[in-house]
Amino acid sequence: VTHSIPACIGSMTINSKQLDNESPVSIFAVNKCYATVQDGTFFDGSGFAALVREGYKVRSDVNITLEFRTTAVHGVLLGVSSAKVDAIGLEIVHGKVLFHVNNGAGRITATYEPRGTNNLCDGKWHKLQANKSKHRISLIIDGNLVQTDNPYIQSTSADTNNPIYVGGYPADVKQNCLTSKSSFHGCLRNLLLTKGQHAELFDFSRAFDLRGVFPHSCPGAEH
Repeated sequence: VTHSIPACIGSMTINSKQLDNESPVSIFAVNKCYATVQDGTFFDGSGFAALVREGYKVRSDVNITLEFRTTAVHGVLLGVSSAKVDAIGLEIVHGKVLFHVNNGAGRITATYEPRGTNNLCDGKWHKLQANKSKHRISLIIDGNLVQTDNPYIQSTSADTNNPIYVGGYPADVKQNCLTSKSSFHGCLRNLLLTKGQHAELFDFSRAFDLRGVFPHSCPGAEH
């Protein structure tokens, strides 16, 4: 068995002596147990999840869907980059969702700005879909579509070959399509990347690097 148990454990005794789990000698990837939980992955605002160690190739087309819940107005959602300028990035900045794409000729951005009292950082679940089809990009938040013109119509492929970073990224990693360095604080679920007929649902417990991320449950309310 190579994976930790996704569970809460309490009141453990060894030889009739109760273990003190409030002040452990060392601790790694263990969080508090929540009184109420929801399915999803909890990001505590300090780290990231790294997926696809061998590198994810965005190329001409990709469709990303996920659901997020947060009370923070800044945070990285997802980034895939390359050693060159080619990259894609999804982030929350000042309560807006930004989808950046650079196919090599220059960065373009689709921005979703909530209207009126609509607030994406209200601690409720919101559904996001980001689509790149050659030089066209679009962003759909809770069913509301935003598209943006791309002057670089000849440049259609984002030639990325780096891992997918979710919720943040290491300090020594370059991300050409993210403006924020703030790690996401909140919950994510149902991360799905689709290319043509191939859809891949990502399980965060299979990430090759997890820091400040608890893959199996989210607190029922922000704590």
